[in-house]
Amino acid sequence: MPSLILTLPSLLVITRFVWPLALPMPIKIILAASMLGVSQYHFWSRLSSGSMFSPEFPRAIVILFNWAFGTILFLAMLQVLLDVVTLPAMLVYSGMTVPDSVRYAIAAIAALTAAIAVRQATIVPPVRDIEIGIAGLSSRFDGYTMLQLTDLHISRLFPAAWARAVVERANGLGANLILITGDLIDGDLASRRADVEPLRDLRAVDGVYAIPGNHEYFFDYRIWMAYFAAMGMRVLANDHVVLDRDGDRLVIAGVTDKSAPRTGNPGPDFAAAISNAPGDAPVILLDHQPLNARHAAARGVVLQLSGHTHGGMIVGLDRLARRANGGFVSGRYQIGGMTLYVNNGTGLWPGFALRLGRPSELTRITLRRTSV
Repeated sequence: MPSLILTLPSLLVITRFVWPLALPMPIKIILAASMLGVSQYHFWSRLSSGSMFSPEFPRAIVILFNWAFGTILFLAMLQVLLDVVTLPAMLVYSGMTVPDSVRYAIAAIAALTAAIAVRQATIVPPVRDIEIGIAGLSSRFDGYTMLQLTDLHISRLFPAAWARAVVERANGLGANLILITGDLIDGDLASRRADVEPLRDLRAVDGVYAIPGNHEYFFDYRIWMAYFAAMGMRVLANDHVVLDRDGDRLVIAGVTDKSAPRTGNPGPDFAAAISNAPGDAPVILLDHQPLNARHAAARGVVLQLSGHTHGGMIVGLDRLARRANGGFVSGRYQIGGMTLYVNNGTGLWPGFALRLGRPSELTRITLRRTSV
């Protein structure tokens, strides 16, 4: 079904854009076949690695596939817009046709837009600074900084060089704590060992903590969790840690991903995550998907950090992501007494690496004490 859906933009472009062009038939056939081939990118990915989530082509080929698919997608949108705009005139002037020069112009716009979108998806993210007020926060934690990374999707598209640049930027921010909210990798350990190695150098005064995302369950979940722990990360899989400042405490809890039971692994268990945690300490929850944020708020969590949505990737498409994630897709939300922050993502799944208006981010969060 996903392959069929991704074929639809190509079919629209072939029938409404390519076929009306004044080109020799062999060239039209080649263009049509190329577009259909690009639309099957996820099929070619499965052939390369056994999984559509881990294309093992050279990075340039992964970028080229995403640019080509983005061009087709944006061209389909522009073609629909062109059809809507010209339809009234065509109804009045039955012989009217759209000049090829107009079609070539919108093709150029689509190709340029796709190039920008791929570029925005693959850069080392800028830093986004936010402050979050927490009622009852100890004065000793007022001004405490946490750096959230999420959805790194380390892969052929986001290899060791990219990961190293992210680590250098992250370490340079001097956060007290680094939190990684899932989807660190795309690929098995044998394929990604060298690419994830830079994460070993992440440093923060109070450590580096991580939870699994849904993609970890596509690739040897237990092996990856053990490997992350060996790299110096503390994995909070339905677990918590207590941060102490001269007797004042803050709880960082993490849950597994809601997709875990499909692979025979424990699903998210908030009760287990905070078992034996001090009852008077504020709880910050790491949950890869924001879908259950209302449940966390009802349980007294003061701040939930999530990812998963990639911010919706493209303005307009984010509406679809919002519907699939309980209404949460990007940025800050207030749910009763709890703040939910949905990070746009540090990286992006290489199967759809396009961003427009939903930039990636390294999110530095400063906690502030509030009276209410």
